[in-house]
Amino acid sequence: MATFELYRRSTIGMCLTETLDEMVSNGTLSPEIAIQVLVQFDKSMTEALETQVKSKVTIKMSSEDNTNRTDPAWGEGHLHTYRFCDNVWTFILTDALFKSEDNQENVGRVKIVACDSKLLTQ
Repeated sequence: MATFELYRRSTIGMCLTETLDEMVSNGTLSPEIAIQVLVQFDKSMTEALETQVKSKVTIKMSSEDNTNRTDPAWGEGHLHTYRFCDNVWTFILTDALFKSEDNQENVGRVKIVACDSKLLTQ
């Protein structure tokens, strides 16, 4: 199974990387084993998100014309930055409204990184 390494930039991925670096530095772990752990982390994160996460979230942004809003929770949000590089989309949103089945939350600034899952099977 091919995987992306982007989950290494998550909080848990960064903590794992720091811990592995420390273990390699003090001789507790070989660099080869540390790399194997990171590769397994990539595979496990991809599999867990693919098989265990069932929730869906809708992201609402205000339109250019904010005069037609009826929802008071609707923010003044907009797409701040977007880019597409090496088959990876990166979006930076400001003041976006995230809605799930039973919850909604205004988020001041969020970065979304999206990859085409079809690339994992190539």
